[in-house]
Amino acid sequence: MVSSSHEAMHRIFQDHPGLFSGVSEVLGVDFAPPTSVTVLPTDLTETRPLERRVDTLLRLETEGDEPFLLAVEAQGRKDPDKPASWAYYASYLLAKYRLQPMLLVVCQDRATAEWAARPVRFGPPQWPLLTLHPLVAGPHNMPVLTDPAEVRKDLALATLSAITQAANPDIGAILKAMTHVLRDTPAVLANPIVELIAQGLGTYPAAETWRKLVAVDLSFYKSPLSDELRAEGEARRAAEDVLDVLAERGITVPEAVRERVTGCGDPEILRHWLRRAVTAPSAEAIFADE
Repeated sequence: MVSSSHEAMHRIFQDHPGLFSGVSEVLGVDFAPPTSVTVLPTDLTETRPLERRVDTLLRLETEGDEPFLLAVEAQGRKDPDKPASWAYYASYLLAKYRLQPMLLVVCQDRATAEWAARPVRFGPPQWPLLTLHPLVAGPHNMPVLTDPAEVRKDLALATLSAITQAANPDIGAILKAMTHVLRDTPAVLANPIVELIAQGLGTYPAAETWRKLVAVDLSFYKSPLSDELRAEGEARRAAEDVLDVLAERGITVPEAVRERVTGCGDPEILRHWLRRAVTAPSAEAIFADE
């Protein structure tokens, strides 16, 4: 199943196609900034019933160089079948578009990144026919940006870096630097980045850190995530009010009732329980009419 973090690691290149130039510079390879970018179909299926789909595919043109194709793959784990698929992508793209292909693999853990970066040779040992050697961006080589001034220099690169550093012990400082810069960034640019980072952090503990930072530092932004956070905050405060009223009246609150109240995300239901908590003879009685 494709995860949200998987989507963010490659979709950022569709939203910010010039990002590859910055990433390649970090990786020690010289690719000039693109002068023109075309997002191409990702379906590499042939007429036979076998579907092959690259995550993101871009056609990049640069000043003075031939156009080339950039395939971006988000890789969450080691997969022994992937190198053969990647080699297929490269040869298929070359045959279809008659342009040189480039493969960038984006990872969030060091072991997967180091595995993906190994050259893989295809053919008999006496005479290897092909060698696959993708560029790989991951926590081992993406910059750790905790200085807002560095984040501001290249916001797209900083976003990708934050996603790839999801498990870094310094992720709190990394994300704090992001919100510091996003506070002064126009909403039309900031909101998609807020969503990309939320998506990219997936199930990592850092995702909750990001949600809290967005709620506090970026509370004035209007986006699906900020709306969700505000609704969660309203529900949390309403749940606390219900429990506070019961406690103030000296009514014992069983753990099952506490869990039901704090687990409710509907502010309207919580307001109903709050009204009942003022007169209910027991904690369980706030649910009596349900």
